[in-house]
Amino acid sequence: MANLSASDNYFQFFGLTPQFQVNLAGLDQAYLAIQKEVHPDRHARGTDSEQRLAMQMATLANTAYQTLKNPIKRGLYLCELHGVDAQLETNTAMPAAFLLQQIAWREKLEEHEDDLIALADLSAEVDVSYQATITELIEAIDRAGNYIRAAELLRGLLFIDKFATELDDVTADLA
Repeated sequence: MANLSASDNYFQFFGLTPQFQVNLAGLDQAYLAIQKEVHPDRHARGTDSEQRLAMQMATLANTAYQTLKNPIKRGLYLCELHGVDAQLETNTAMPAAFLLQQIAWREKLEEHEDDLIALADLSAEVDVSYQATITELIEAIDRAGNYIRAAELLRGLLFIDKFATELDDVTADLA
């Protein structure tokens, strides 16, 4: 059952342990249970105050769910809970090896923008990097509690995710 009084912490709100590696099926189940409890239609005959509270709780449930469902948002939220600002807008410094990898991927994308097989290979390579970063985030957050390192990894994951989206768009245009 959802903890509706824990609206200041999304994990508590859904009755989940605050960690990066989340049981997504459990999150889905908790979200649906809360939506069932607080859906505004269920409170249509309630007082204005009850209706307003139901709407606020439904909105909170949606926001919390979208945050915890997405690995980047979830990681950023965990960093924020532990007082670490990832500084996404102001800190774009990345290790040289990471930047070189980004350049190499962009060159491959430009060179093979009309080759579905090459794009599929590139997509697999990007996915491996994405999954490796997720594994590093699990280590940094759940095992080491190193939120500064997690913020660095999340900045990189954001770049990888953005490139993966661009790659998917190019591939979809060819198909």
